[in-house]
Amino acid sequence: MPVHAYTPDYNGEVRDRVGNFHGNQIVYLGWDHHLMFCAAFAFPVPPTLTFRLLRDEVMVEGFEPHPEWSRIDWDRATWLLNGQVFEPQLDVALIDQGIDHKSLLRFQTPDLKGFQDAGV
Repeated sequence: MPVHAYTPDYNGEVRDRVGNFHGNQIVYLGWDHHLMFCAAFAFPVPPTLTFRLLRDEVMVEGFEPHPEWSRIDWDRATWLLNGQVFEPQLDVALIDQGIDHKSLLRFQTPDLKGFQDAGV
């Protein structure tokens, strides 16, 4: 998402550009209706990482502490990529699915509504 400066002559250095992440890109991940997490997590991952590895290995680092994590039925989960409905292909690289630097992935779990239904 582009950021616009308040003054037209601003020339600051962009420090979160993809080139500063040593071959990785930042992907933001949020679990809708699960208020134990106040915001999406930022994960530095290689663009060639498959969606399956993102879901099954990387996401665990951030979301596993939630008491409902182990109860997710991934076949029923729905996804948004940058606000648009998204159907992940598990064995395809992130970049080949349009998931690039600073993309926001959100997922919903219709059977789970957060700790003690806090996300209802």
